[in-house]
Amino acid sequence: MSAAETAAPAPSLSPYRDIARAEWARMAAGMPQPLTETEVVQLRGIGDRLDLREVREVYLPLSRLLSLYAMATRRLGAATSDFLGEPDATTPFVIGVAGSVAVGKSTIARLLRELMSRWSDTPRVELVTTDGFLYSNDELERRGIMHRKGFPESYDRRALVDFVSRVKSGDPVVQAPFYSHMRYDIMPDAHVTVNRPDVVIVEGLNVLQPPPSPNEVAVSDLFDFSIYVDAHAADIEAWYVSRFLALRQGAFADPTSYFRVFAELSDDEAVQTALKYWNEINLPNLKENVLPTRHRATLVLQKSADHSVERVLLRKV
Repeated sequence: MSAAETAAPAPSLSPYRDIARAEWARMAAGMPQPLTETEVVQLRGIGDRLDLREVREVYLPLSRLLSLYAMATRRLGAATSDFLGEPDATTPFVIGVAGSVAVGKSTIARLLRELMSRWSDTPRVELVTTDGFLYSNDELERRGIMHRKGFPESYDRRALVDFVSRVKSGDPVVQAPFYSHMRYDIMPDAHVTVNRPDVVIVEGLNVLQPPPSPNEVAVSDLFDFSIYVDAHAADIEAWYVSRFLALRQGAFADPTSYFRVFAELSDDEAVQTALKYWNEINLPNLKENVLPTRHRATLVLQKSADHSVERVLLRKV
């Protein structure tokens, strides 16, 4: 047998550090837990099983890492300004959070906002969701793509890029449209205001999409750090159905809800309805548009079937 045949296989190359849950959790040693159990419950989305242990072992160290990245970026900006002989014009650190419907990215974005704001380096943190940049239902109907709501073409991409560009350029006051999940539409008389915070978190399905053409800017080009929340499609499907059933007893039952028609469905009818939406809209969007952007993230959170994070992939600097 030749030397080549007996040699150990070369390690697989990857742009990511692959960190197991137990190893990542050790990063939290000595860090104070800033949130109470009540606060965690209030932050938790429908169907999520977020608890204090998950916060302490996964998201507390992640929030500290993000705070360190933000601080290092500010130092680099100040050094660059000093080199150019210009006044320091540090702008907000922008984080993108992407992932499928029902994977828990909204809960994670809210949680990171709270945790990062507790670190002295990043006391002012704002959160904006890309739902506000969906075209209105009237416009979606006009374009004939109401059935594609949530797909990349259903968003006003230019408005989103303009918003994040203004935030990243240091505009002192930037406004984003407001989306009502109860009404399932943009609210024309409401908006979200961002007043030059330390950090802005931008959460949404398609925030890691590449630009539509080489001559255009993607919103992901403006991120300082990006997170992709990952899980097996079968697990996300189960979470989606479970959330649909829970909403039927909650938000769907509100007389003003766009989804009021689903409140009276039987259990079997509700499951079948949820699976129809999943298989016809959300799963194709995941496969065609969301999942292919995973490799563009700075960090990937890999979830297990119980919603807990089992691995962390961190891009090598």
